[in-house]
Amino acid sequence: MNNKELYVGVMSGTSLDGIDIALCEIDNHNAHLVNHHCYSMPKNIKQKVLDICLGQSTTLVDIGVLEHQLGHVYADAINEALIAFNVKARDIRAIGNHGQTVFHQPTGSTPFTIQLGDANIIASKTGIDTVADFRRKDIALGGQGAPLVPAFHRTIFNPTDSTVIVLNIGGIANISVLRPNSPVIGYDTGPGNVLMDIWCNEQQKGSYDHNAQFALSGNVHTDLLAGFLREDYFDRPNPKSTGRELFNQQWLSNKISDSAIRPEDIQRTLCELTAASICDEVKKFTEGPKPELLVCGGGAQNPLIMQRLQEILPSWLVQPTEEKGVNGEFMEAIAFAWLAQRRIHNLPSNLPEVTGANKQASLGVIYPAN
Repeated sequence: MNNKELYVGVMSGTSLDGIDIALCEIDNHNAHLVNHHCYSMPKNIKQKVLDICLGQSTTLVDIGVLEHQLGHVYADAINEALIAFNVKARDIRAIGNHGQTVFHQPTGSTPFTIQLGDANIIASKTGIDTVADFRRKDIALGGQGAPLVPAFHRTIFNPTDSTVIVLNIGGIANISVLRPNSPVIGYDTGPGNVLMDIWCNEQQKGSYDHNAQFALSGNVHTDLLAGFLREDYFDRPNPKSTGRELFNQQWLSNKISDSAIRPEDIQRTLCELTAASICDEVKKFTEGPKPELLVCGGGAQNPLIMQRLQEILPSWLVQPTEEKGVNGEFMEAIAFAWLAQRRIHNLPSNLPEVTGANKQASLGVIYPAN
């Protein structure tokens, strides 16, 4: 199958700052971003998601209502984007919608993951076949259900004689490790923006630390950083994945026992935690004379994170994925358009060596428009 088709990829991640929509032209070898759009997540919906993620009491009715509401929010966002793109629904082969993760528990005796956003509503309201529920098949096959994007990274970034790592810094940070003549490796390194966003919002009533201004006004508190890094997750072997079910407000409160630490020093230390925990993993895969760290996601816009990555990894070339011609802000939305294309054509889309699944599979469930 080499004919080019149009797909729409939809992603709303851990940070909950918006819904990214990517219009992509895809064949078996390439995924080209044609246009993109970002739709603000309604504040009431964002709060409901946060309440569930942070373990507040909920009911089946609450879950059902949120599933329904998110379905309409995604559909409205897609329809708004199609108008902006001047593209008709009939021109789109399918939508790939990740859904909003509210809980991810890939280990233990009953592994599961929950992404909300009724794909039946999306398909009906847009008039476009929709692919959703990408993660549970991989978990059913013994995998983590995450990360799924490394399979896409392998198709668009190729190592030569040195390691290439694609680092996505969203709410959670994850890496795709591409090495010459080696299987792909990919996993969540730990917090990306999530803890910084929580602390900044608590202290300054802002959703994120714009241009790292809050963090830059403080200093790293070494004892606090050491306490952060004692988190068991960092010592677990890959494959592994995580989310707000671990790195959340309660985790942060438990770690900050000294009330005398200045708020700006805590923000700076959280920024250092993100950079340090990423670099601890990246260093494990140094290979070749010119290793590259390609950064995408919201964290790529944080100048302090980018500075610290380069300082901690002096032998690596650290740069945004835009330097390779790929829009880093919409990378995951593009990836889910690509995953939808793989499902529509019944092509394998997971990497067992990344997720731990016992075999390859074509991930996702197709929800027909008619």
